[in-house]
Amino acid sequence: MLKYQLFPRSQGITEQIQNVIECFERTYDQIKSPENELKSNEVLDILRPHLEQIGFTVETGKSKGQKIPVPVLFGLNNTVDQSFNADGISNDRKTVLEVEAGRATANFAFLKDIFQASMMHGVDFLILAVRNDYKGGNDFQKVYTFLETLYISSRLVLPLKGIILIGY
Repeated sequence: MLKYQLFPRSQGITEQIQNVIECFERTYDQIKSPENELKSNEVLDILRPHLEQIGFTVETGKSKGQKIPVPVLFGLNNTVDQSFNADGISNDRKTVLEVEAGRATANFAFLKDIFQASMMHGVDFLILAVRNDYKGGNDFQKVYTFLETLYISSRLVLPLKGIILIGY
């Protein structure tokens, strides 16, 4: 079943985030793990029309012009010196979406996603989607435990208002 949790757990889900969760719910049978062994781009292809309907821009490929660069550092005359790519971004540019498949925990891609979203200019929320099951392991639970520890310990404070973890 689709699982989701907003961190920190002391706040509720916004309407915009609920709309994204509903996109995952509508497509769940097509993307759920372990039944479907899709790559992250294949999951994005299935989600794209639903996310676009609610005001998200979703990358269409890995080449320039298909990616979604989000500014991180600005230089002379307000030119963008550094940017990170997002899988999706809301039209107000405050919520980024990252969809991981096999490498979410195996290569700690979820940590890279958290770092990059934290550095992105004007971004308040990261929606991080991972498989519930990857090769018999529970990626959702692994990331959930990590985020729970991060927020409960209070030793590292992120500039994000929240991270929404979705398990598909």
